Amino acid sequence: MEHVEQRVARFARQTITRSLVAYTVVPLVAASVITAADHWKKRSQSRKATFPHTAPKHSTIGESTTTIYTFGVELYEEMIAAIEAAEHHVYLETYIWKGDGLGQRFKDALIAASERGVSVHVVYDGFANLVVPRKFFEFPPEIQVLRFPVFRPQVLLLDIKHSGRDHRKILVVDDEVGFVGGYNLGSLYATQWRDTHLRITGPAVWELSSAFQEFWNLNRTTEVRALPSPGTTHWEPGFQAARNAPVRRVYPIRNLYLEAVRRATSHVYLTQAYFIPDRELLAVIVSAARRGVDVRVIVPEASNHVLTDWLSRGLYSQLLRAGVTIWLYRNAMVHAKTATVDGLWTTIGTANIDRLSLSGNYEINMAIYDATLAAQMEEIFEVDLSNCRQLHLEEWERRSPVARLGEKLLAPLSPLL
Repeated sequence: MEHVEQRVARFARQTITRSLVAYTVVPLVAASVITAADHWKKRSQSRKATFPHTAPKHSTIGESTTTIYTFGVELYEEMIAAIEAAEHHVYLETYIWKGDGLGQRFKDALIAASERGVSVHVVYDGFANLVVPRKFFEFPPEIQVLRFPVFRPQVLLLDIKHSGRDHRKILVVDDEVGFVGGYNLGSLYATQWRDTHLRITGPAVWELSSAFQEFWNLNRTTEVRALPSPGTTHWEPGFQAARNAPVRRVYPIRNLYLEAVRRATSHVYLTQAYFIPDRELLAVIVSAARRGVDVRVIVPEASNHVLTDWLSRGLYSQLLRAGVTIWLYRNAMVHAKTATVDGLWTTIGTANIDRLSLSGNYEINMAIYDATLAAQMEEIFEVDLSNCRQLHLEEWERRSPVARLGEKLLAPLSPLL
């Protein structure tokens, strides 16, 4: 009898071990195959992106002003002009900074500002720029540079709060003008990607200055001087910068989305580069659609990260059956991270609706409560819809068995992305 029990126990252990291996290995193999196939497909279909975009849209909110940019060329010229006009200090933080012609223009503008006595502080993510020569990020000693590390040893101890990247994109000049949004720095993004960025002047710039100072002081090395981080006597109630800080386990951006969608009674318009909502956020979106809210989601028809496309598609059936309309952006990568709700509330920022952004990376989203700006965002959304095709439930239900299998095989990877 004891011999039989040992055999049963051994069989159970082997079964569990094999199941765990299959659960881990099969999704990774599927991901490798899909990524390789997508790589070769895009190489053979290389073409110039084309998409409609709007002129910069201006508004006044309290004592501050805003400008929304949807085309990189126009945004970058304004950013460089702001640096060239700097008199006191410049804060620049970015995720990707290409060492191309446009990237060099930003570098030259920062060096020139420093040479005329402006205090310049720069933050860039080391991992995101591994393909950029380190020499590009060599600056004169007067410029303070913080390279967010590629790897932090705490990860080896499974301390996940040290695993996030610095995915933020901020520029602040003299505490008088600030920029935030989805645009990285590079020539590709100037004309080939559809993204959204916000320019702010006036008292609300404090939201971005404070965010940069806090990040700098939290992550600086002993060789780098701390920045003063004063408060403000002027509160601009229509603006709020939500800042994800993994090391402190603070993730307010997710709550922004949850509370805004819960409040919705008319419409929710989401534009997302990578759309993989977690269980609670998905439930809130589905609930809104089922109670009659017009929920529309714009996502890339084919993004630059094929695995996120597949993981997102795994949620389409549930969304479409609930009445959410899904719009596939064509002929270009849409990289915006925006939402507007009921013609009153808007968010523009750096965070995607996925696990990495909402509970992993350093991110910043500006939330703005203003009907005029919300109306501008709705106009932009309508222009973007003109470059989309709607995905209907009937079409989606006819997808191939291979596609369905791929979605199921990749599902275990969704917590990683």
